[in-house]
Amino acid sequence: MAEQSSDKIWKRDEIQSPCIKICVVHPEARICTGCYRSIDEITRWSKMSNEERASVMEELAGREASLKKRRGGRAARLQQRS
Repeated sequence: MAEQSSDKIWKRDEIQSPCIKICVVHPEARICTGCYRSIDEITRWSKMSNEERASVMEELAGREASLKKRRGGRAARLQQRS
């Protein structure tokens, strides 16, 4: 059975997107809280080379850690109003 041309699209040898379909941009860091990419990286992903994608992928773990810092929640907001 011959491989259909549309099947080739899904079998490309490239780094796949880290998107997990939780697309919420952190208001201060301007990074998606689902995949940890910047808006620019998300926009350009399909046009990036494998080298560029690999570079972004290496940075994601560090970005995740920076967004995990507790910002104070409700108690901090109440304190700021006082």
